Amino acid sequence: MNRQKWSLTAGVLFVMSFVSQSFVTAADNPAPPQKIRTVEGITEYELDNGMRVLLFPDASSPKVTVNLTLLVGSRHEGYGETGMAHLLEHMLFKGTPTHQNIPKELQARGAQFNGTTWYDRTNYYETLPASEDNLEFALKMEADRMLNSYVKAEDLASEMTVVRNEFERGENSPSRMLMQKVMASAFEWHNYGKSTIGNRADIERVPIDRLKAFYKKYYQPDNAVLIVAGKFETDQALQLINKYFGTIPRPERKLDKTYTEEPPQEGERIVTLKRIGEVPVVGVAYHIPAAAHKDMAALDVLESTLTDDPSGVLYQALVKTKKASSVSGSIFALHDPGVLRLMVEVIKGNDPQVVLGIMFDTLQEVREKGISPENVARAKQKLLKQYEQAENNSSRLAVELSEWVAMGDWRLRFLYRDALEKVTPEDVKRVADEYLKENNRTVGIFVPVEESQKVAIPQVADIEKMIGDYKGREAVATGENFDVSPENIEKRTTIKTLPGGVKVALLSKKTRGEEVNLRMTLRYGNLENLQGKRTACEFLPAIMKRGTKNLTRQQIEDELNKLRAQLSLSGSPGEVNVGIKTRRDSLGKVLDILRQVLREPTLPASELELLKTQQVAMLDKQKTDPQSRAILSVRRQLRPYAPEDPRYVPDIDEETARVKALTQSDLQSLYENYLGASVGEIAVVGDFAEEEIFEQLGTVLNDWKSPAAYAHIPSEPHKIPGKLTEIIIPDKANAFYFAGLTFPMNSMSPEYPDLIVAGSVLGSSGLSSRLGDRVRQKEGLAYGVGAFIHADNVDPRGSISIYASCNPDNMEKVEVAIKEELELLIAKGITGEELANAQKGYLEQQEVSRTSDASLAGILTTNLFAERDMTYYIDLEKKINAVTAEAAQKAFAKFITPKDLIITVSGSLKK
Repeated sequence: MNRQKWSLTAGVLFVMSFVSQSFVTAADNPAPPQKIRTVEGITEYELDNGMRVLLFPDASSPKVTVNLTLLVGSRHEGYGETGMAHLLEHMLFKGTPTHQNIPKELQARGAQFNGTTWYDRTNYYETLPASEDNLEFALKMEADRMLNSYVKAEDLASEMTVVRNEFERGENSPSRMLMQKVMASAFEWHNYGKSTIGNRADIERVPIDRLKAFYKKYYQPDNAVLIVAGKFETDQALQLINKYFGTIPRPERKLDKTYTEEPPQEGERIVTLKRIGEVPVVGVAYHIPAAAHKDMAALDVLESTLTDDPSGVLYQALVKTKKASSVSGSIFALHDPGVLRLMVEVIKGNDPQVVLGIMFDTLQEVREKGISPENVARAKQKLLKQYEQAENNSSRLAVELSEWVAMGDWRLRFLYRDALEKVTPEDVKRVADEYLKENNRTVGIFVPVEESQKVAIPQVADIEKMIGDYKGREAVATGENFDVSPENIEKRTTIKTLPGGVKVALLSKKTRGEEVNLRMTLRYGNLENLQGKRTACEFLPAIMKRGTKNLTRQQIEDELNKLRAQLSLSGSPGEVNVGIKTRRDSLGKVLDILRQVLREPTLPASELELLKTQQVAMLDKQKTDPQSRAILSVRRQLRPYAPEDPRYVPDIDEETARVKALTQSDLQSLYENYLGASVGEIAVVGDFAEEEIFEQLGTVLNDWKSPAAYAHIPSEPHKIPGKLTEIIIPDKANAFYFAGLTFPMNSMSPEYPDLIVAGSVLGSSGLSSRLGDRVRQKEGLAYGVGAFIHADNVDPRGSISIYASCNPDNMEKVEVAIKEELELLIAKGITGEELANAQKGYLEQQEVSRTSDASLAGILTTNLFAERDMTYYIDLEKKINAVTAEAAQKAFAKFITPKDLIITVSGSLKK
């Protein structure tokens, strides 16, 4: 199902907290957890205090995910409390008496962590390298902050401004604001009509005592579900869970169930939003049943058949005809009746009312005639592929289960799959006719009608009765217990070379669901012969996948869905990059599709026109986006090349003109005269036979020589004077700061480990770093802030990037704070504690990244290109551990000079 939620990325989280320690007293000898049921490898337990636990052991992935889900979201907020669940989620990262700096503790263990708030639930989760110590840490920490978090007035004062800044970021997007108003009109009484981010005044004025009371009420074991997935011992995990969660007494209070029902809609509603922007947008929402209803699978298939690119009927009616640049849709699958939402970005010059008319005519035809069996089958294959890929990733499944728990019961996930497999074209037509009615849709204002045309949305009376004694199917095949140390990866990897010259790294291992990941880079051309061909190089891979001698674009997509496979192509000057995710038994067929895409593309002109239209629409949107404008400005200044140089970065108008001028003959010439398999790298990681895959790769690439001379296009550092650029964009509630500079360094340079550690201390986390601690945590100036060091793997080009998003009125304070933190690090260095945390956090993050087979394939292709092996990472770990505070300070002072920063600030700034 398509879902949306407020979440915190790049180390930024949402929180919720406080409960006085006197509220509970420990139960010294809790009863053992009671096993309730097991379905397809997931076992449910219940603690004596009413808390539910889901355990999903997966020894094939050497990491463990702990996810604490509280059944409270914006649906549970009262008058004046909008955004309270989300604000509390932020507050829960402010620490407890026992864990005083939660982000720092998580970062020090290399954890990938997050927290999110949605209508029906709030969750907190972290993925760490699998170990008894890390599991106990995560369980102890989550139990502690569920009850004992600080919820202090001084923390609220700073965090409120951070959340308000996030609110303002959302207001920068006309499409998001339009759909928020559509939802508000669609739900007159139910809280689903209120955005989870909340009302600005409520965010700013919420009393601390009210926040504490909300926390105390909902953050209790009888309202929580704990999910643990990954590599762990079940008995050991249960003991730890009972030790930290089972000792919490069941609260005496009893939670009231929400009971507001949205009455049937009695006429079309229309909302009009007018604000500055470049791209018109239209959207519509239709009321649908709750997620547990029997119609949900058919509705999901309906949405996919409407919006899928390229087979969707709305895509065909609007994008193919160049009325719109894109169509998208989402199913709000919720505890109570939700909506099916559709959105269309209109190409400038087209009347939005005409586009709406075409949309509604198309939907009416679907109600009358239904969807073709071919498109229904196609949508089912796509949705089942998504389901299966989540099934094969224990970390992803651990987080996804939050949604099903919040919808009513985690077992709904399996019933949904079963129902999805049985969906027929008749089912899709029936739900289209039932729910896609004019008086059930919200586009804008109320229109009176002469008689009632209510659409009654059916309710789910008894989920437990509906599910019955459901047993599920056999659990998915598990993989091996794979050691992700560089030493073991080096030992298990086989390096070969295809006859044509492409290097190949093969790492065969047993994986969950017999999954295989492949990464391929083919290299062509050089700095001289690719002059003036940047745009063609970027478009060529995408258009190659849109049709071959024997397969249309639709046939390619259909085959990939049937094979439960993903195939992606992207490119830059001199490179074609390929990514594949599939299963062992499908790998050969997917590689045959790749062979046709690479060797027999037709480069269809009609598809090129669609791609160009979409790209121009995206560029139009960037004109009024502060983040896009700021980043582009700095990138252009740091790459001062001539316009014909393939490394040149054009501005938006230049890029638009280049896209419009691109022709099929440009792409045909580039393909015929440059592309081939003379130089490149391939890495395959997963469940496969080495000899067989090597032979298949030869079938794909052998005898395909690159006609033009190849030489690597170098990346170069540029020493240019520092500069501050201001870009004024009216009517934007959020502004963006971006800065950077380049210096001579690659990832093999002696001072690289020192600089990595210093950069991590400065800003690798938006919550636990010099910049995060001051700009976000202490002063509450920015929702997102950070700094990152990067060094090329081959060329001597290193760089630092610094970013922050903030209210325009706070931009000067943000600039000053960043400048002062840079100067403090250079002048006074870093502390021993900062050094240790940065070293441990960086190395454990590297370990976590190697647990992903897709990431590992990327590492192996990089090694092939850089002519190194995993001993590089063995040495790097030793060098990182050997970094001293003095060396880190010295390296930072040498390469990062604040006065040389290229800085751009963008938004509704005061001149």
